[in-house]
Amino acid sequence: MDSNNTTGQEDAARRVALVTGGSRGIGRACAERLARDGYDVAIVYAGNEAAAAERVAALEDLGARAKAYRCDVSDSAAVKATVKQVTDDFGPVWALVNDAGITRDGLFARMRDEDFDRVIEVNLRGTFNMTRALARNFVRQRGGRIVNVSSVVGLHGNAGQVNYAASKAGVVGLTKSVAQELAGRGVTANAVAPGFIATDMTDKLTQDARDGYAARIPLGRLGTADEVAEVVAFLASDAARYVTGEVIRVDGGLCM
Repeated sequence: MDSNNTTGQEDAARRVALVTGGSRGIGRACAERLARDGYDVAIVYAGNEAAAAERVAALEDLGARAKAYRCDVSDSAAVKATVKQVTDDFGPVWALVNDAGITRDGLFARMRDEDFDRVIEVNLRGTFNMTRALARNFVRQRGGRIVNVSSVVGLHGNAGQVNYAASKAGVVGLTKSVAQELAGRGVTANAVAPGFIATDMTDKLTQDARDGYAARIPLGRLGTADEVAEVVAFLASDAARYVTGEVIRVDGGLCM
């Protein structure tokens, strides 16, 4: 196992993690961090097959068994089929990281119905679909880790992101409810709430916009996907076995 493992998960060499949105951004970083912790990793992606294949190769280079599965997480039938294929390929899943998400920003008074609905379908319904599809697996093995990626926007709102904020607030409520329902079976459910994180999305911003965001953050800079992944890895580890129903902000102090 990698000597840099800091999560205390010494016995997880053959555990399996499923990471949605695992081909890019925070999901990519989470998949790689879990692979370093000794997990075999199944990544679920929406459409970029080349990026997914590249991620699989990177995970294999880290010593993990890895495979990518194309799936629209908002489609419950597709999610069920994907989860069955993952468990057929890898065996029972121990850690689920729900990171798949999209944005379709706009002022709420002008927001199209389809833009509101699609963000809810992917970000919130997708998290529900994947968690429900794996719930029986977790209950049967009397243990597991669910880590959902929310956002500080879901905790505090943000102008121009009514749909995204609603979806991420919903993820928080879902996480806490699932934590209560599954705690008796040894399953934990937690969420991370990233702030401004340097990803493909923020790369599209102008430097002035990036500087403006950084100026609002007490630590003075945007976060990295790897820094979010460190917290996710902790919540997926045995070190966090007594932590459930929690939401941890990873925002450089933005919303303290």
